[in-house]
Amino acid sequence: MAARTDLAFDPWDPAFLADPYPAYAELRARGRVHHYEPTNQWLVPHHADVSALLRDRRLGRTYQHRFTHEEFGRTPPPPEHEPFHTLNDHGMLDLEPPDHTRIRRLVSKAFTPRTVERLKPYVRDLADRLVAELVAAGGGDLLTDVAEPLPVAVIAEMLGIPEGDRAPLRPWSADICGMYELNPSREAATRAVRASVEFSDYLRELIAERRKEPGDDLISGLIAAHDEGDRLTEQEMISTCVLLLNAGHEATVNATVNGWWALFRNPDQLAALRADHSLVPSAIEELMRYDTPLQLFERWVLDDIEIDGTTVPRGAEIAMLFGSANHDPAAFTDPGRLDLTRRDNPHISFSAGIHYCIGAPLARIELAASMTALLEKAPTLRLTAEPERKPNFVIRGLEGLSVEV
Repeated sequence: MAARTDLAFDPWDPAFLADPYPAYAELRARGRVHHYEPTNQWLVPHHADVSALLRDRRLGRTYQHRFTHEEFGRTPPPPEHEPFHTLNDHGMLDLEPPDHTRIRRLVSKAFTPRTVERLKPYVRDLADRLVAELVAAGGGDLLTDVAEPLPVAVIAEMLGIPEGDRAPLRPWSADICGMYELNPSREAATRAVRASVEFSDYLRELIAERRKEPGDDLISGLIAAHDEGDRLTEQEMISTCVLLLNAGHEATVNATVNGWWALFRNPDQLAALRADHSLVPSAIEELMRYDTPLQLFERWVLDDIEIDGTTVPRGAEIAMLFGSANHDPAAFTDPGRLDLTRRDNPHISFSAGIHYCIGAPLARIELAASMTALLEKAPTLRLTAEPERKPNFVIRGLEGLSVEV
């Protein structure tokens, strides 16, 4: 298939960023795979294809377990980006088996249903306190007052990061995640490298402290597992902690504000939710589908694959469009409509396959806690200003969400 330059897909166009879903409909109508010249990626917009490819072992989050950069036809990253890539490439999200299997097995012990269930009272209490403060103030920014502090505090608590050390966590995370956008700028790369160095240095010191004085936290648990023979290098430990912090709150933060912005734009659905709080679980799933926090997920083609008669060669990069898949009429009835009672909802906002989000159960608890607290304590919550969307495509969110009670 020839490269397409006439697609409505344009991840740098503010109009597209405001509402990418019509462009996705065009992509789906025009085929199952499209080569996109500006990023040299193959775009896959259909739910069935995305779902299958997430489980296809001919694709990988990395290729370096099988090929050098040169063998794979790729240029090595610039040396000045090395701190970011060292941090990123040793986290389980960017590893393949057997390293991925080894690290995920250790980390999954902290995310068992029983462990996550034990966190429920802490999460609910924190959500109640944050919302009570918002109500006492008469309103504020839902992003900075509730959506951000809740998941950041929860994952920091799990990791054992002292409360006084938590202020830089969100800025570090935001700067590192800037590198996951398409064709990041030089300034974004500089910020990501600086954040990678600072975050790594901080965690190296914290790990050293936990070796001397272990606590009841995930970092201490990883150290103990290492000492008992389940080997994790120090770099793998640092990268795992950063990944858990970043992935453990980015999606939840954006799902919260995207979700409430969608509710304010669909007053009939908000009224139904306010009238019946038992809709909260299905509302969370529907809001994550309706305006997907992670719009795109990439995979490297390790062995040639064929999609609808088109061969995508080894060395290519596939961009699976989660936002498009979640609006595919072949998988969802009337996908453009927000329906909080939707029962058949196979959204892929948490990915699938071996890289399925390990923190999905915790994210659902956090989203339910904040939504329930806002419904109970702020039943008259309303928007005070049209929000501004962040100029990002891959990680979809808002600059803020001003509300009043």
